[in-house]
Amino acid sequence: MQQYLSQAPGPIGIFDSGYGGLTILQQIRKVLPEYDYIYLGDNARSPYGSRSFEVVYEFTLQAVNKLFEMGCHLVILACNTASAKALRSIQINNLPNIDPQRRVLGVIRPTAESIGALTKSRHIGILATAGTINSESYPMEIHKLFPDIQVHGMACPMWVPLIENNEASSEGADYFIRKYIDQLLDKDPEIDTIILGCTHYPILLPKIRQYTPSHIQIIPQGEYVARSLKDYLRRHPEMVEKCTLNRSCRFYTTEAEEKFTESANIFLNSSVKVEHISLE
Repeated sequence: MQQYLSQAPGPIGIFDSGYGGLTILQQIRKVLPEYDYIYLGDNARSPYGSRSFEVVYEFTLQAVNKLFEMGCHLVILACNTASAKALRSIQINNLPNIDPQRRVLGVIRPTAESIGALTKSRHIGILATAGTINSESYPMEIHKLFPDIQVHGMACPMWVPLIENNEASSEGADYFIRKYIDQLLDKDPEIDTIILGCTHYPILLPKIRQYTPSHIQIIPQGEYVARSLKDYLRRHPEMVEKCTLNRSCRFYTTEAEEKFTESANIFLNSSVKVEHISLE
């Protein structure tokens, strides 16, 4: 495929299975506003959380290849499930054949790197989709860096549907938010830091804080991923040269544009212009 890819500088690609990656994009653009971005949401096939490793890998690779074709040299998987189930395979097995100079980064490693300085009790919790929890990606990454930290995870299968159906502020959401937090803290009462291991979950932050004891820190990923990307670009000036700097952002979805526009308002508090794209 490499011979078909333009080597001209291009935007930074941001991929998510749905809308949650918009919370990552928003933070990245705050920290690095000068760059151009393409956001690609595979909304037609989301959620990825309950899908197998093989399917998530196949779908994610299709999206990465599409973003490469659209001129991106650097792609961020702004999706915990894709980061957990596909990132390493793509980095090791696909990039050397596609183009060894291109890069694909995820959201789990930057979050894991930040946690050592945040927890005092060395007991942390992860609230995420079933796919991310079952992958064990967070405990593995955290234990590589901080072997002394104890990690407990809790799958929250109702949270993404609540958000995507615009029910995040409803009374019905309270039951499911309180339920999963209580179950996590029952596993380990010494938890003093909770990672929101799904990019959708910052939308629920007011209610999550409401039902979490005040001494526990809640960690949304966006600012840590953005900070990590800024540091990555500082350390890799050769990648900076491959990124265009016009402060633009284009949005693409594999589903109905109207639905994406409506839902994007929930995540960005502003309207966006979106185009349809096919990955298959």
